[in-house]
Amino acid sequence: MNRKKKIKQILKQKAKKANDKLNPKRKPRYVSKAERARQEQQVEDQ
Repeated sequence: MNRKKKIKQILKQKAKKANDKLNPKRKPRYVSKAERARQEQQVEDQ
């Protein structure tokens, strides 16, 4: 029983990863506070 469960779990994981690659992420990438400040500084300098 454990062997069947393990195989099923691995196949399920692979299917999930393949599905995630096909569907792009909807929310934007996280930008830290320091990084936002750096970008703002660059805009002001230009």
